[in-house]
Amino acid sequence: MKRIALMIALMGAALPAMADEIQRQITVTGEGTVQMAPDMAVISLGVTHQDKDAARAMARASGAAADVLERLSTMGIAARDVQTSSVTLSPIYTRRKDAGPMEIEGFRAGLSMSVRVRDLPKLGAVLGAVVQDGANQFSGLQFALSQPQEAQDAARKDAVADALRKAGLYAQAAGASLGDVLQISENGGYSAPKMRMAADMAESVPIAEGELNISQSVTLVIELK
Repeated sequence: MKRIALMIALMGAALPAMADEIQRQITVTGEGTVQMAPDMAVISLGVTHQDKDAARAMARASGAAADVLERLSTMGIAARDVQTSSVTLSPIYTRRKDAGPMEIEGFRAGLSMSVRVRDLPKLGAVLGAVVQDGANQFSGLQFALSQPQEAQDAARKDAVADALRKAGLYAQAAGASLGDVLQISENGGYSAPKMRMAADMAESVPIAEGELNISQSVTLVIELK
């Protein structure tokens, strides 16, 4: 019984020391952002046609898509940078005047594709050209970096520096100092466009390529002395 009481007493004496040890650390999150001009773009475009006959609707859409693909090739867009994303064929319904059931009056066919443009000065000309060749749908334009690793690493370094700066500020205010970094966790990153003045390209679509904000977030657990 005395042995059990002694063990409990020793454990009770150790708990405050353990709690004090756990509390002697600080957790801080830092953010880092690097701005870089994009060097490529991804266009989401498509062609749609409708006809009373389903086969004719699909044939017209397919023909226009073939013209777009041929034009992209002549403009130096590599085959690996063009990918068909969807092929659709759907009926077009109309309601009868006598309020009867809806009837099919035709069909709508469509083909969508994504196009990666690696030579940004050509982007406006590419957009203008594919419209002339039959592209009648645009659902997205996204700027990107072909080699994002350098920008991401720079943002990571800035995020760590930001976290250390905050931790040092808090430690100084609390009358403590920083010790070793015990843990580093990356919280993920993102890129967002920062628009700048548009470049109006002759006989093409005016494009504002802007800059990309490459951001990273990290959380540090740091020992306090």
